[in-house]
Amino acid sequence: MAVWELAGKAPRIHRDAFVHPAATVIGAVTIGAGSSIWPGAVLRADFGEIVIGSGASIQDGSVLHCIRARPTVVGDGTIVGHLVHLEGCDVGSDCLIGSGSVVLNRAVIEDEAAVAAQALVTEGLCVPRGHIAVGVPARIKPADWVGDLVRAGSAEYMEMARTFASSARLIEA
Repeated sequence: MAVWELAGKAPRIHRDAFVHPAATVIGAVTIGAGSSIWPGAVLRADFGEIVIGSGASIQDGSVLHCIRARPTVVGDGTIVGHLVHLEGCDVGSDCLIGSGSVVLNRAVIEDEAAVAAQALVTEGLCVPRGHIAVGVPARIKPADWVGDLVRAGSAEYMEMARTFASSARLIEA
């Protein structure tokens, strides 16, 4: 894994977190216990801070960045899908952020809310608990299924991270 200190700020990665060797973590990034950062993910905290809670999963190719005015936060147990872009936003706990979606500055995804695949959550939009943001630009719709689905998925990703940490080996570069 590429872990970089920047301007005297080094990432703080919990010893029980899994960061894939092909992920990049730069600057003021905090990653909580049981969280997983998968191949090609980039967490670049050069303008501010990125905070990943416990048991969260940041999937392949996702990019997390921050702005000077506010950190990018991902809560406990949240699943951030493949190729997601999070920028200066606050994502609560037990959320699902669908593959290829974009969540922009000052947006808030409350606990147990979701963002659909390929959705664009515009600056300052709030997605309330039990709702999902869909479309470009995103519209809010009810979705009471989010919390239970995400908790089950989060447990699976935590187990997969333990499997990778204990048994994955590079056989050819």
